[in-house]
Amino acid sequence: MTDSRLAIVVLAAGQGTRMRSSTPKLLHQLAGLPILSHVLATSRALGAAHVVTVVRHERDLVAALVAEDLPESLIVDQDEVPGTGRAVELAVAALPADFEGDVLVVSGDVPLLNSATLASFVAAHREREVSATVLSSFPEDSTGYGRIVRSETGGFDRIVEQKDASADERQIAETNAGVYAFGIAELREQLARLTTDNVQGEKYLTDVIGLLRDAGSSVRAVPVADAWLVAGINDRAQLSETARQLNGFIVHGWQLAGVTVQDPATTWIDLKAQLAPDVTILPGTQIRGATVIETGAVIGPDTTLLDCEVGENAVVTRTDATLAVIGAGASVGPFSYLRPGTILGADGKIGAFVETKNATIGAGSKVPHLSYVGDATVGEQSNIGAGTIFANYDGVNKHRSEIGSHVRTGSHNVFVAPIRIGDGAYTGAGTIVRKDVPAGALSLSVAPQRNMDGWVQTNRPGTDAAAAAAKSGD
Repeated sequence: MTDSRLAIVVLAAGQGTRMRSSTPKLLHQLAGLPILSHVLATSRALGAAHVVTVVRHERDLVAALVAEDLPESLIVDQDEVPGTGRAVELAVAALPADFEGDVLVVSGDVPLLNSATLASFVAAHREREVSATVLSSFPEDSTGYGRIVRSETGGFDRIVEQKDASADERQIAETNAGVYAFGIAELREQLARLTTDNVQGEKYLTDVIGLLRDAGSSVRAVPVADAWLVAGINDRAQLSETARQLNGFIVHGWQLAGVTVQDPATTWIDLKAQLAPDVTILPGTQIRGATVIETGAVIGPDTTLLDCEVGENAVVTRTDATLAVIGAGASVGPFSYLRPGTILGADGKIGAFVETKNATIGAGSKVPHLSYVGDATVGEQSNIGAGTIFANYDGVNKHRSEIGSHVRTGSHNVFVAPIRIGDGAYTGAGTIVRKDVPAGALSLSVAPQRNMDGWVQTNRPGTDAAAAAAKSGD
């Protein structure tokens, strides 16, 4: 449902210098999504009639994300006048002139603040019919935050920044969370009165609160239930802490949905991942991107899956896989590397120290160990011998190999693409296949073995090998 009386302003113009990163702060990843995407998703869930996102630093990158995630959002560019007050001033100016209702201001770097909490906050603002409502919190460490000063009766009095706070005021545990709800008429009036007459030369949104109080308007402060909900991200330490907090909730949710997570502390699951009941996740495992895992599958330990599909009852052990499909009942690992385009059929096997890329391996077929399968198709119920290399690159172009069904290839083969091995064919150990092999044929690299008797005694006299050979009497 659309709330015709609600507009949301998302502040996304900051530079985020404390991240010390070439990537804009709001585009850093959190549970598989950019930080800002979490805030935009929450804004969408609130059903506001209008969403305005204010951008500036790395404008084109941030605006592109907004256009993709929330195309209905207006994008407003902050000008040369700095400060959150100026950002909100420009956002409000972009709203329809006839809009009457409330403006909710949120920060693009506060990703855990969910729609339920914000909906309750807006309801509390409307319930008292006040000019503004400030969301507050009680963090474990209030250093650096503006304090909420209350009157003797417990009502909101003012916000005092730490640098301006007295010794007693710095002892106040309640802090400003930087989330506000305003009546549009009062907000427009006070934004017009903001100045840059301060040490930083910025227009501060918190000054609007002071102006409203000076004008005799009522302002309310509503504490949030848990301080972590309004934790902002300013540096990489805070990013990792927020990621840990969010991941804990994600893992816990999947546990309640019937997924066994043996060690939540070492398991990471992105928001877009989908897990069926009775999936088992072993320690040291990352389920990233839009990975889908069906019931009965066992993943891990020490496994990373990115945008993969895993079928029922498959087992994936100590494997790194990206954009791969693993069929029902299949087995992968340990120490396998599945690159994009890998498709393993039902009951198939990709074994120890095997790398695959752009390869389709049919149902029941096996690549047990120590092999590279690139740009290839393997039919059903075939076995690729240990140490096999699909030589798919000629130095200029990639070529494909086609291996039929019920094929048995020997150890230490090299398939020089493009080649085709027909159904039911065999290849001998050490074979280099440069030409197509007909169905049912045996392919061999014929090179007679030559033994040179006495070579060691003649060419390596006095060595341990020569002595051993002489002693053996063979």
